[in-house]
Amino acid sequence: MPLMASRVGLLAALLLAGCAADSQSRLPAFMRVRDPEPPPAEAAPDVPLLVRKNLDMIFVPTTQPRDLEASPPKRTDAGDAWTACVRAQIISVAGAPLRRQTYRLTIKQSEIIDRRRATASDCLSQDFKPILPTK
Repeated sequence: MPLMASRVGLLAALLLAGCAADSQSRLPAFMRVRDPEPPPAEAAPDVPLLVRKNLDMIFVPTTQPRDLEASPPKRTDAGDAWTACVRAQIISVAGAPLRRQTYRLTIKQSEIIDRRRATASDCLSQDFKPILPTK
């Protein structure tokens, strides 16, 4: 009889171990699978440094961008990247000054992964600060 009880106990333990005991299960907390921890939050990127390093990627080199300004980075809605706006005064191929151009950058892991011309709503309430050249 004691041998039978131990076998039944072992069988019950094996059955419980094989059950899908996810975090929503009715099993006690110590028997449930824990939810994975979210990845650590990425630090805000240094937008002026990224702009200086990637100036030729953001603006066409022949436009000779000057008076560079950038907005502080903001988290995307998904929370997995950052966005920032950058603007500069540029000139045309003929040498005539053009209006100020503004681009919206998407940054992930301190790398610009997307650049597109900003729409009116992209950078509307942004607080732009000058990007000073490195010495």
